[in-house]
Amino acid sequence: MAKKVKKSADEMSFLDHLEELRWHLIRSTIAVVIAAGIAFLAKGFIFDVVLFGPKKADFVTYDILCRAAQFLSLDESFCFTEIPFRIQSRTMAGQFSAHMWTAITAGFIIAFPYILYEFWRFLSPALHENERKASKGFIIISSLLFFIGVLFGYYIVAPLSINFLGSYQVSEEVFNDIDLSSYMGLVRTSALASGIVFELPIVIFLLTKLGVVTPEALKKYRKFALVGILIVSAVITPPDIASQVIVSIPVLILYEISIFISRIVLKRQRKRT
Repeated sequence: MAKKVKKSADEMSFLDHLEELRWHLIRSTIAVVIAAGIAFLAKGFIFDVVLFGPKKADFVTYDILCRAAQFLSLDESFCFTEIPFRIQSRTMAGQFSAHMWTAITAGFIIAFPYILYEFWRFLSPALHENERKASKGFIIISSLLFFIGVLFGYYIVAPLSINFLGSYQVSEEVFNDIDLSSYMGLVRTSALASGIVFELPIVIFLLTKLGVVTPEALKKYRKFALVGILIVSAVITPPDIASQVIVSIPVLILYEISIFISRIVLKRQRKRT
């Protein structure tokens, strides 16, 4: 039986491209399911060590902030022995549902480099040879930025939110009994949202390649970007100025890096033309 010859990108029809995309999505989904299965089996480590870590008073972020506050003679609100709230599950399937969604989220995070690899395999045939060479580090850099963002969300955004919201009281008559799904949702959202936000330089790189943005436009609208970053920081952090500033500083740095990347991409394109 003759071996089927794979068509080039120019020879493929729209349906061929859809079929190719379908298989890339299937392989990515299988990778997420496998990683999620491993995370599902590692329940003790995922929950007791990782997810419930920011609830403990000896969590590394609280320790560092407490030492910094003592050194600078500031408010020592991060120096405490216990976060005053309990986590409870109030539905029959609450704990199992939290276990499943947490495993899926962990699977997506673990399999993220492979998902990018499949995405790159789908797009690379449409690129010129010099563009493929110039974008060799796409998967490594994108994965690195994503993991840094996830760690930032876990070690900075989540502890700040948990400490503020978990200890906030309108009255001493009201005790905080936090539902398991609410707590898990906060930690997952903090980590994933930060991971996606840290992909900003990659997004700007691609948009500059497509001619959608320019470094001049990014500079022109820097003030509006600053307002947007502060709004995003206010949404994903507790409503206090210190937390918003801590979160917004890395995003502002990423925005400036994005302007630099956009300038380099445009300069190379002009040289080739």
